[in-house]
Amino acid sequence: MEVDYQHEEPSTCSLEEGCVPLGDVKDMRLEAEAVVSDVLFAVTHMFVSQSLSSGLDVAYINVETREGKRYCLELSEAGLRVVGYGFDQVDAAVSAPYHETVYSLLDGLSPAYRDAFGNALLQRLERLQQGDQ
Repeated sequence: MEVDYQHEEPSTCSLEEGCVPLGDVKDMRLEAEAVVSDVLFAVTHMFVSQSLSSGLDVAYINVETREGKRYCLELSEAGLRVVGYGFDQVDAAVSAPYHETVYSLLDGLSPAYRDAFGNALLQRLERLQQGDQ
């Protein structure tokens, strides 16, 4: 039996140095842009903050729901959470839970988001059904 084996060069970085293989690094700013483009249709305004510092480990997203409420969201490896109740506001007193997805976070914040998301899903299903006929 033959087994394919790809030789890997030893890492030049030790575990103590805290290095992360480049393939495992996520740029949270890019992740935040993807989050925004995914749900922009269901909120009034949503954009990645330009004034709060973002980087590999954290990014901030400003969102205004269809109900007119504004939030500042933090995106990190832990997930998404509300950190402020206005654009570009981070309030240390806010201790909101982390959400794994933007969908679950917005579902809890905005009934209008829930309706818009449900309607978009229904329209997509109807288009698929019409395509099958």
